[in-house]
This record gives sequence, C-alpha cells and structure tokens, in this order.
Amino acid sequence: MKRHLYIGGYGPGIIEPGGELTRLAAPSFLARHPSLPVIYAVGELAQGWITAFGAGGRRLSPWDERSSGGDSPCHLAVHPSGSLLAVANYGDGAAALHRLDSRGVFDGDPIVLRHHGSGPHPERQRGPHAHQAVFHEDLLYVSDLGTDEIRRYTLEGEALEPITLPPGTGPRHFAFAGSTLYVAGELDGTVTRLAAGEDGIRVRASTTVTDNSPSHLELAGELVYVANRGPDTISVLRADDLSQVAEVPSGGAWPRHFAIDGDRMYVANQHSGSVAEFALAGGVPEPTGEVIEAEGASCVLPA
Repeated sequence: MKRHLYIGGYGPGIIEPGGELTRLAAPSFLARHPSLPVIYAVGELAQGWITAFGAGGRRLSPWDERSSGGDSPCHLAVHPSGSLLAVANYGDGAAALHRLDSRGVFDGDPIVLRHHGSGPHPERQRGPHAHQAVFHEDLLYVSDLGTDEIRRYTLEGEALEPITLPPGTGPRHFAFAGSTLYVAGELDGTVTRLAAGEDGIRVRASTTVTDNSPSHLELAGELVYVANRGPDTISVLRADDLSQVAEVPSGGAWPRHFAIDGDRMYVANQHSGSVAEFALAGGVPEPTGEVIEAEGASCVLPA
C-alpha cells in the first residue's frame, strides 16, 4: 500500500503518510482545509481540544490549538469557504463554530451551540450527544445521537427547526445528495433516506443477524456506503431505494471510519488497530491484501 494517508485514532498520535508519528492525545478525527495546507485534529478528551497543523512541509507542524468548546470532540468539518470550522462534541452535545483567518488558524471567540433533550435508550440517550458536523448549502447540520435529531443552524449560530428521526435511531454519520439526506442510525442499526415530497425509506444497514452499530456513512455516485460495527462489514446500497448491492468484510474489527480516494477505499478498523485497503470494482470493495498497522485507528484522511 502506498502510504498516502493521515491516520487518526486512540493511539499515541497521528500517523503521517511517510509512517512518522506526530504525537497528540486522542486525535480521533481529522479534516483538511479546502484551499490551504492545513489539517485539523480533535483531541477527544473530557476537556476537548482542536489543533491546526501546517501540512506544507515534510512533517505536520502544530500552528495553533484551543478548546473545542465542549466535552469529547469526535468530529470536525471546514466550510468550503475556508472561513469556519465546526466541531461536534459528543460528551456534552455541544457543537461549536470556530472562525478561521487567512492562514487557516483560529480567529476570535467560538460560537458554542449547546443543546438539551434525551431519547428512549436508557444509557445512550440520557442527554444530547453531537456526533457529526456537516456544512451543506450554507447551513450547519449536526447529528445528535442522544436526541434523535439532525440539528440545523445558520452560519451565525442561530438555531433552526431540526430534522427529527424516529425515537431510538441514534443518528451518527450522515450525508446529502442535493436535498436528499441519508442517515446511519447507530442505536437501531439502520440507514434512512429522506427526500422532499417522498415517503422516507428505512432499511437495516447490515443483512447479518449480529447486533450492529453503524458508524460512518458516505455517498459516491449512485451508491451509499456504510460501515457496520459488530458484523465488521461494509455495506453497499443503491442511493435511490437503499436496496443492497453487496456487503463485504471490513478487513478488521470494529470499522469506525473509511475514506474513498479514487478507485480505492481505506477502512479504519479500531479494535484490530489497522487500516485495510480495498479496490472499488464496479463500486464494490475488494480487498487488496494491503494493511497498515495503526493502534486504535478511527479516521483516515487521504493526503
């Protein structure tokens, strides 16, 4: 496998494309600036942190860091303009908007978006748990596993009416195709498709009988991919009706995240501490046999 990945996780730090290690506490998710050589990492700690790294040289260089605005940040995203970074803090459910300056480092005070609510799950839904932040059509969307909502905000932090999912869904990662929304339900093991003017479609993310906690979901062309923790598989679904195309082993245990890069897919298997490479043949992942060892791997970012 050509080492052209940044790998984040729960090990000692970020593994860089050349195999070097940049030490950082719990860098469980990474994101790239859309136009500058800057990479951002969360520090998934009770007192959460985010770090901006310069990525223009041979090694990552820490440029700036600050509080994430909450407890246990697990996801971040940069607005296409490069002027805003959003963070989802799982522990207390707070999302935050951080302004970025012309160099891609943090500028001014963040806007912290706190939330309240709960769901029917006796342990996982006692309070809000922000899980993913996505910019779409100049709004910020935040999945909240604890309240069964996709929260919506303006870029100035004004709260809008949320998208509500069935009780006990536990929305984790999600993606848009235009105005159509696809959501992975971590708690009920489903994928949901919501389109304006249509009845929603809801299917099991995995066809196996094993308990399933879907993690990452991503769209590529006419296909939806979802990682299944428990069955340890990647499901391939048709975007138009969520019918299954294939379900293949993830190449390890507990697939927490994956990235699609051209005709390749890279799957971060957290419990086996590895990243497995797949070739996409007609959209279906086929293992190449290449694996990178990465302790607690939870995120892959193509360089």
